[in-house]
Amino acid sequence: MTDKAAGEETFISHLVELRDRLIKATIGVVLVCGALMIWPGPARIYDIIAEPMIASLPVGSKMIATGVISPFLVPMKVTLVLSLILALPWVFYQVWAFVAPGLYQHEKRLVLPLVVSSSALFMSGVAFCYYFVFGRVFKFISNFSPTSIAVTPDIENYLDFVMSMCLAFGATFEVPVVVVILVRMGIVSVAKLKEIRPYVIVGAFVIAAIVTPPDVISQFALAMPMWILFELGLLVAPAFVRATQAPQEPV
Repeated sequence: MTDKAAGEETFISHLVELRDRLIKATIGVVLVCGALMIWPGPARIYDIIAEPMIASLPVGSKMIATGVISPFLVPMKVTLVLSLILALPWVFYQVWAFVAPGLYQHEKRLVLPLVVSSSALFMSGVAFCYYFVFGRVFKFISNFSPTSIAVTPDIENYLDFVMSMCLAFGATFEVPVVVVILVRMGIVSVAKLKEIRPYVIVGAFVIAAIVTPPDVISQFALAMPMWILFELGLLVAPAFVRATQAPQEPV
Protein backbone atom coordinates (compact mmCIF):
# COMPACT_ATOMS: atom_id res chain seq x y z
CA MET A 1 0.00 0.00 0.00
CA THR A 2 1.40 3.39 -0.99
CA ASP A 3 1.78 6.28 1.45
CA LYS A 4 -0.93 8.16 -0.41
CA ALA A 5 -3.39 5.26 -0.11
CA ALA A 6 -2.53 4.80 3.56
CA GLY A 7 -3.08 8.49 4.16
CA GLU A 8 -6.46 8.40 2.43
CA GLU A 9 -7.49 5.34 4.44
CA THR A 10 -6.47 7.07 7.69
CA PHE A 11 -8.40 10.18 6.70
CA ILE A 12 -11.52 8.15 5.93
CA SER A 13 -11.23 6.28 9.23
CA HIS A 14 -11.05 9.63 11.05
CA LEU A 15 -14.19 10.81 9.25
CA VAL A 16 -16.00 7.60 10.22
CA GLU A 17 -14.89 8.04 13.84
CA LEU A 18 -16.05 11.66 13.80
CA ARG A 19 -19.42 10.62 12.40
CA ASP A 20 -19.84 7.98 15.08
CA ARG A 21 -18.95 10.44 17.85
CA LEU A 22 -21.39 13.02 16.49
CA ILE A 23 -24.13 10.40 16.33
CA LYS A 24 -23.45 9.30 19.91
CA ALA A 25 -23.45 12.91 21.12
CA THR A 26 -26.72 13.59 19.29
CA ILE A 27 -28.33 10.46 20.73
CA GLY A 28 -27.39 11.61 24.22
CA VAL A 29 -29.01 15.02 23.67
CA VAL A 30 -32.12 13.39 22.17
CA LEU A 31 -32.49 11.02 25.14
CA VAL A 32 -32.24 13.90 27.62
CA CYS A 33 -34.69 15.93 25.54
CA GLY A 34 -37.13 13.01 25.47
CA ALA A 35 -36.92 12.67 29.25
CA LEU A 36 -37.58 16.39 29.72
CA MET A 37 -40.54 16.20 27.35
CA ILE A 38 -42.10 13.60 29.64
CA TRP A 39 -41.16 15.33 32.89
CA PRO A 40 -41.50 18.11 33.77
CA GLY A 41 -42.63 18.97 30.23
CA PRO A 42 -41.88 21.96 27.95
CA ALA A 43 -44.63 24.18 29.41
CA ARG A 44 -43.40 23.72 32.99
CA ILE A 45 -39.79 24.23 31.92
CA TYR A 46 -40.65 27.56 30.32
CA ASP A 47 -42.63 28.59 33.42
CA ILE A 48 -39.50 27.94 35.50
CA ILE A 49 -37.33 29.93 33.08
CA ALA A 50 -39.84 32.79 33.16
CA GLU A 51 -40.06 32.98 36.97
CA PRO A 52 -37.39 35.71 37.41
CA MET A 53 -39.20 37.97 34.93
CA ILE A 54 -42.69 37.25 36.30
CA ALA A 55 -41.45 38.00 39.83
CA SER A 56 -40.31 41.47 38.72
CA LEU A 57 -43.66 42.36 37.11
CA PRO A 58 -46.71 43.72 38.95
CA VAL A 59 -48.82 41.08 40.66
CA GLY A 60 -51.05 39.28 38.18
CA SER A 61 -49.01 40.33 35.12
CA LYS A 62 -48.07 37.81 32.46
CA MET A 63 -45.89 37.64 29.39
CA ILE A 64 -47.40 37.78 25.91
CA ALA A 65 -47.03 35.75 22.73
CA THR A 66 -47.31 37.75 19.51
CA GLY A 67 -46.82 34.76 17.20
CA VAL A 68 -49.55 32.27 16.43
CA ILE A 69 -47.45 29.19 17.19
CA SER A 70 -45.08 30.87 19.68
CA PRO A 71 -46.77 29.29 22.72
CA PHE A 72 -45.81 25.91 21.25
CA LEU A 73 -42.42 26.60 19.63
CA VAL A 74 -40.82 28.67 22.39
CA PRO A 75 -41.21 26.04 25.18
CA MET A 76 -39.92 23.41 22.75
CA LYS A 77 -36.83 25.55 22.03
CA VAL A 78 -36.22 26.01 25.75
CA THR A 79 -36.46 22.26 26.30
CA LEU A 80 -33.98 21.56 23.51
CA VAL A 81 -31.47 24.11 24.83
CA LEU A 82 -31.80 22.73 28.36
CA SER A 83 -31.28 19.22 26.99
CA LEU A 84 -28.03 20.31 25.36
CA ILE A 85 -26.81 21.91 28.60
CA LEU A 86 -27.63 18.84 30.69
CA ALA A 87 -26.00 16.55 28.11
CA LEU A 88 -22.79 18.62 27.98
CA PRO A 89 -20.69 16.08 29.94
CA TRP A 90 -21.58 13.40 27.40
CA VAL A 91 -20.99 15.75 24.44
CA PHE A 92 -17.63 16.91 25.81
CA TYR A 93 -16.64 13.30 26.44
CA GLN A 94 -17.33 12.42 22.80
CA VAL A 95 -15.20 15.35 21.66
CA TRP A 96 -12.30 14.32 23.85
CA ALA A 97 -12.71 10.63 22.94
CA PHE A 98 -12.30 11.61 19.29
CA VAL A 99 -9.12 13.56 20.05
CA ALA A 100 -7.67 11.10 22.59
CA PRO A 101 -6.13 8.56 20.13
CA GLY A 102 -3.78 11.27 18.87
CA LEU A 103 -2.56 12.14 22.36
CA TYR A 104 0.33 10.77 24.37
CA GLN A 105 -0.42 8.78 27.50
CA HIS A 106 0.40 11.70 29.81
CA GLU A 107 -1.78 14.01 27.70
CA LYS A 108 -4.74 11.65 28.07
CA ARG A 109 -4.77 12.55 31.75
CA LEU A 110 -6.24 15.86 30.59
CA VAL A 111 -9.44 14.24 29.39
CA LEU A 112 -11.41 13.44 32.54
CA PRO A 113 -10.51 16.63 34.48
CA LEU A 114 -11.27 18.88 31.52
CA VAL A 115 -14.54 17.13 30.66
CA VAL A 116 -15.76 17.36 34.26
CA SER A 117 -14.51 20.90 34.90
CA SER A 118 -15.74 22.28 31.55
CA SER A 119 -19.22 20.87 32.10
CA ALA A 120 -19.40 21.93 35.74
CA LEU A 121 -18.15 25.45 35.04
CA PHE A 122 -20.56 26.02 32.13
CA MET A 123 -23.52 24.80 34.18
CA SER A 124 -22.36 26.92 37.11
CA GLY A 125 -22.29 29.97 34.86
CA VAL A 126 -25.83 29.30 33.66
CA ALA A 127 -27.04 28.71 37.22
CA PHE A 128 -25.33 31.87 38.47
CA CYS A 129 -26.99 33.86 35.70
CA TYR A 130 -30.44 32.42 36.46
CA TYR A 131 -30.40 32.55 40.25
CA PHE A 132 -28.33 35.67 40.88
CA VAL A 133 -28.32 37.94 37.83
CA PHE A 134 -31.77 37.67 36.27
CA GLY A 135 -33.73 38.69 39.36
CA ARG A 136 -31.62 41.80 39.90
CA VAL A 137 -31.54 42.81 36.24
CA PHE A 138 -35.29 42.42 35.73
CA LYS A 139 -36.05 44.22 38.98
CA PHE A 140 -33.79 47.10 37.92
CA ILE A 141 -35.50 47.33 34.53
CA SER A 142 -38.97 47.17 36.10
CA ASN A 143 -38.15 49.90 38.62
CA PHE A 144 -36.59 52.08 35.93
CA SER A 145 -39.59 51.74 33.62
CA PRO A 146 -41.97 54.77 33.60
CA THR A 147 -45.36 54.22 35.22
CA SER A 148 -47.03 55.09 31.91
CA ILE A 149 -45.58 51.92 30.33
CA ALA A 150 -47.09 48.48 30.82
CA VAL A 151 -44.22 45.98 30.87
CA THR A 152 -45.49 42.88 29.05
CA PRO A 153 -42.47 41.07 27.56
CA ASP A 154 -42.88 38.87 24.50
CA ILE A 155 -41.96 35.25 25.18
CA GLU A 156 -39.73 34.96 22.09
CA ASN A 157 -37.77 38.13 22.90
CA TYR A 158 -37.44 36.95 26.48
CA LEU A 159 -36.12 33.58 25.32
CA ASP A 160 -33.53 35.25 23.05
CA PHE A 161 -32.38 37.43 25.95
CA VAL A 162 -32.19 34.52 28.38
CA MET A 163 -30.26 32.33 25.92
CA SER A 164 -27.74 35.04 25.08
CA MET A 165 -27.15 35.86 28.76
CA CYS A 166 -26.84 32.21 29.80
CA LEU A 167 -24.45 31.53 26.92
CA ALA A 168 -22.36 34.56 27.89
CA PHE A 169 -22.12 33.53 31.55
CA GLY A 170 -21.58 29.86 30.72
CA ALA A 171 -18.76 30.73 28.32
CA THR A 172 -17.06 33.20 30.66
CA PHE A 173 -17.09 30.64 33.48
CA GLU A 174 -14.79 28.54 31.28
CA VAL A 175 -11.96 31.00 31.94
CA PRO A 176 -10.03 28.65 34.29
CA VAL A 177 -10.13 25.89 31.68
CA VAL A 178 -8.82 28.27 29.01
CA VAL A 179 -6.02 29.43 31.32
CA VAL A 180 -5.02 25.85 32.15
CA ILE A 181 -4.99 24.78 28.48
CA LEU A 182 -2.94 27.82 27.40
CA VAL A 183 -0.37 27.16 30.13
CA ARG A 184 -0.26 23.40 29.51
CA MET A 185 0.26 23.86 25.78
CA GLY A 186 3.09 26.29 26.46
CA ILE A 187 1.39 29.14 24.62
CA VAL A 188 1.75 31.44 27.62
CA SER A 189 3.28 31.09 31.07
CA VAL A 190 1.68 31.72 34.43
CA ALA A 191 4.21 34.52 35.03
CA LYS A 192 3.16 36.23 31.80
CA LEU A 193 -0.52 35.92 32.70
CA LYS A 194 0.16 37.50 36.07
CA GLU A 195 2.03 40.27 34.31
CA ILE A 196 -0.94 41.11 32.07
CA ARG A 197 -3.46 40.83 34.93
CA PRO A 198 -4.47 44.54 34.76
CA TYR A 199 -5.34 44.18 31.07
CA VAL A 200 -7.34 41.03 31.80
CA ILE A 201 -9.38 42.88 34.45
CA VAL A 202 -10.09 45.77 32.07
CA GLY A 203 -10.98 43.27 29.34
CA ALA A 204 -13.41 41.51 31.69
CA PHE A 205 -15.29 44.74 32.31
CA VAL A 206 -15.29 45.61 28.60
CA ILE A 207 -16.73 42.19 27.71
CA ALA A 208 -19.32 42.52 30.48
CA ALA A 209 -20.35 45.94 29.18
CA ILE A 210 -20.84 44.50 25.69
CA VAL A 211 -22.79 41.32 26.47
CA THR A 212 -24.94 42.46 29.40
CA PRO A 213 -27.73 45.05 29.69
CA PRO A 214 -26.59 48.65 30.33
CA ASP A 215 -26.79 48.51 34.10
CA VAL A 216 -23.96 48.39 36.61
CA ILE A 217 -25.33 45.38 38.52
CA SER A 218 -25.28 42.93 35.62
CA GLN A 219 -21.94 44.22 34.34
CA PHE A 220 -20.28 43.71 37.73
CA ALA A 221 -22.06 40.35 38.07
CA LEU A 222 -20.26 39.13 34.94
CA ALA A 223 -16.94 40.96 35.23
CA MET A 224 -16.18 40.01 38.83
CA PRO A 225 -16.62 36.23 38.34
CA MET A 226 -14.45 36.44 35.21
CA TRP A 227 -11.69 38.07 37.23
CA ILE A 228 -12.03 35.61 40.14
CA LEU A 229 -12.07 32.61 37.77
CA PHE A 230 -8.99 33.96 36.00
CA GLU A 231 -7.19 34.03 39.35
CA LEU A 232 -8.44 30.49 40.03
CA GLY A 233 -6.97 29.38 36.72
CA LEU A 234 -3.60 30.87 37.70
CA LEU A 235 -3.66 28.87 40.94
CA VAL A 236 -4.70 25.58 39.36
CA ALA A 237 -2.57 25.69 36.19
CA PRO A 238 0.86 24.86 37.74
CA ALA A 239 -0.50 21.82 39.60
CA PHE A 240 -2.36 20.64 36.51
CA VAL A 241 0.78 20.97 34.36
CA ARG A 242 2.81 18.92 36.86
CA ALA A 243 0.12 16.23 36.96
CA THR A 244 0.15 15.84 33.18
CA GLN A 245 3.89 16.19 32.65
CA ALA A 246 5.63 13.79 30.30
CA PRO A 247 8.40 11.74 31.93
CA GLN A 248 11.08 13.35 29.77
CA GLU A 249 9.77 16.89 30.16
CA PRO A 250 11.32 19.20 32.76
CA VAL A 251 8.89 20.19 35.52
